[in-house]
Amino acid sequence: MSIDVLNECGYAVDEFELVACARHVLERMHVHPEAELCITLTDEAAMENLHVQWMDLPGPTDVMSFPMDELRPGRDGQLSSQGVLGDVVLCPSVAERQALEAGHAPIEELLLLTTHGILHLLGFDHAEPAEKEEMFELQRQLLLTYLAGRGRQGGSRS
Repeated sequence: MSIDVLNECGYAVDEFELVACARHVLERMHVHPEAELCITLTDEAAMENLHVQWMDLPGPTDVMSFPMDELRPGRDGQLSSQGVLGDVVLCPSVAERQALEAGHAPIEELLLLTTHGILHLLGFDHAEPAEKEEMFELQRQLLLTYLAGRGRQGGSRS
């Protein structure tokens, strides 16, 4: 799996942890091992520009996803198609504020947002209540299983 992290804002983050989490999510979703993903960390001004341009909404947001080949999850015994999954764009300063409000560490918020962004790339949405329930439960399970295996995977090096 090719997972690139582009830190365009200079925010101090464990990029290896973001990659480990993304890899966990992609493997659990049975995404082809040759799929490509890019995670970009950007500042609030750039995120606000993307938010206005693509969503017609004001202000910066925490995460945006830009699918490329519209890959969908595979299932046990059958991987997804090979291709470019797309881009997940994170705004660490917004994530940091949200983490403080929620009472957890900024890296945990970034891991949550990475998981959320990847699920959007795989076609999940939360516009309707049933979709939201499905997506958020899957997101919760993926994040919990990643965090539970974190020490064994060598993820966090804090």
